[in-house]
Amino acid sequence: MKISPEGILAFMRESTYKPLNVEELMNALEVNEIRDFIAMLRDMEQQGLIVFTRKNRYGLPEKMGLVVGRFQGHSKGFGFLIPDKPEESDVFISGDSANGAMHNDRIMVRLLKQTTGNRMEGEVIRVLSRANNRIVGTFDDARKYGFVKPDEKRLPQDVFVPKECFNGARDGDKVIVEITRWPEPRRNPEGRVVDVFGRAGTPGVDVLAIVKKFRLPEEFPEEVLAEAQRIAKIFPEDYRGRRDLRELPMVTIDGEDAKDLDDAVSLEKLSNGNWHLGVHIADVSHYVKEDARLDKEAYERATSVYLVDRVIPMLPRELSNHICSLNAGADRLAMTCFMEIDPQGNVVSHEIMQSVIRVRERMTYTNVNKILLEDDGELKKRYAEFVPMFQNMAQLMKIFRDKRFNRGAIGFDFPEAKVLLDEDGKPRAIVKRVSDVAEQMIEEFMIAANETVAEEYFWRGAPFLYRIHEQPDPEKVEALNEFLHRFGYHIKGGADDIHPRAFQDIVEKVAGLPEERVISTVMLRSMRHARYHPEPLGHFGLASKYYSHFTSPIRRYPDLVIHRVIKEYLAKGSLGKDRLEKLKVRMNDYAEQSTFREKLAEDAERESVDMKKVEYMERHVGDTFSGIISGVTSFGMFVELDNTVEGLVHVSTMTDDYYEFQERMIAFVGRHTRKVYKLGDPVEIQVVRVNVEERSIDFELA
Repeated sequence: MKISPEGILAFMRESTYKPLNVEELMNALEVNEIRDFIAMLRDMEQQGLIVFTRKNRYGLPEKMGLVVGRFQGHSKGFGFLIPDKPEESDVFISGDSANGAMHNDRIMVRLLKQTTGNRMEGEVIRVLSRANNRIVGTFDDARKYGFVKPDEKRLPQDVFVPKECFNGARDGDKVIVEITRWPEPRRNPEGRVVDVFGRAGTPGVDVLAIVKKFRLPEEFPEEVLAEAQRIAKIFPEDYRGRRDLRELPMVTIDGEDAKDLDDAVSLEKLSNGNWHLGVHIADVSHYVKEDARLDKEAYERATSVYLVDRVIPMLPRELSNHICSLNAGADRLAMTCFMEIDPQGNVVSHEIMQSVIRVRERMTYTNVNKILLEDDGELKKRYAEFVPMFQNMAQLMKIFRDKRFNRGAIGFDFPEAKVLLDEDGKPRAIVKRVSDVAEQMIEEFMIAANETVAEEYFWRGAPFLYRIHEQPDPEKVEALNEFLHRFGYHIKGGADDIHPRAFQDIVEKVAGLPEERVISTVMLRSMRHARYHPEPLGHFGLASKYYSHFTSPIRRYPDLVIHRVIKEYLAKGSLGKDRLEKLKVRMNDYAEQSTFREKLAEDAERESVDMKKVEYMERHVGDTFSGIISGVTSFGMFVELDNTVEGLVHVSTMTDDYYEFQERMIAFVGRHTRKVYKLGDPVEIQVVRVNVEERSIDFELA
């Protein structure tokens, strides 16, 4: 009998199943080929799908008090199990119970007991797969032996390096160390240096260390580049079967430094009072065919990564910056979603098609904002043809935005920072990114297209990839309410069935108040991370039932995948049974890979910006700045400056009185003066200490 892992799991999930040994399993499942069967069981065990007990029997982890997932380490040695199943809660793991597990390892945990609150505590019983075969860090030469201090703070143990394994590394070098012996209780990991790539603090080495730490691909393989060069052109036959939209007035609107322009927009006012919105997206799927070498490379990368000083693209630049980029004045192949929208912002009809387009103007957010907000005469004259369209776009944007927030979409307003670098890669300024009318127009139009496409292909029953954002964990909602009660707020509704409107109500109430930033931050942390999934489980933050990512196939793999599905349906009307089954299986894989790589990219991007922020403040030791208190803990206050840099004022430096931490007030109160420092208060600080290596900034009250 032919048996599969799914069949084995289905058998084990039956209520009558009890752990069986190999021979008993083979008899029960009528298996004849023992070698292949044992190999399958071992593979399933390695994945954590089943457990091989000490009594040589196989069972399911969930039926034996075991949980499988990823270990999220902490710099102090403890950590958390992040379960594979999103509906399961995190499990606390003490340093003594980690049993050699390192940050990001896949582990199996035995549940032990409940800690304070409702959180479970557990013990690692098995490391299923290692995530840190190679570690990036700084080499410390102790003569007879050495250590590598990992750049990843969630790897708290230094790696011991024997003298014969230095491989030319010198004290202070940035290196990659390969692990030769995994950590054990009270024993550090051991390794050998396999790459020395620069001195710590040398220009460019800092960001290169992040590239290597996150194992981001630095170059494309030669065969991928050759394939990209061969196909990066439009042939006469490529125009066939496409709607010719080259005469339609359309523009791209992006940041000044954007080079991969994958979306263009057009808007017309119809005679019936409705709008006709066109969202035109680069047809990357025309060039990147399923299972081609280019496609396999794009799948592995899954996303472009935007570091502080460089872009690591998902696709070679021949595609991302040239033939797929919607450059003004050039013919481009596209996927177009036309939507007819009534004055209330409802999409009353739509059409999705393959098209050929020619963008008229490459607009920037800055210039469109100047036209709409500053009535800039020179720019209005230069772009006179498009000014009425921009004005209509601003009007439609407001209708979309009001409609979205009225249905309960959550609108956090966090200032983002951009670090400007000089020619040597040193930070010369930190500027805030603003989200004004032009940015909001593009955001709303892309949301409308993403929702429209997702809903159509849901009703078609197509194998698809959805962007989902599940409801917050009930425990985290309860913890959030405990925090909010200190400010007199409360999330309405039951913790296990919350509506996004309840979150948005709080956002609106705290808008403009001193506590706005910290409350918004805590609320955001209480929510789940958005991810990709083959089923439309809804998008909580957008209060949207159906949502996909359709609009950025140059830089996101899920968009590329659904473009292929759409084109198959446009060509055939429906898919055959075998093709349907094949795509459904693949969508699970695409969703997991895309979610994992997106999180990796976000972490790398954030770390590169944070590093340059700290480096920028190194030049300002001794300077004073204005800021607001963004966090209060028992050991001090965090202060955020106007440029978004955050530093710590340790309580030991507050010497004009003895200050006591008042947990319920989230404040420090002077014992004698009764002076209060609370969340949101404006303060003047002096920068007293900056440690680029530790990414830490210390302030004192000025």
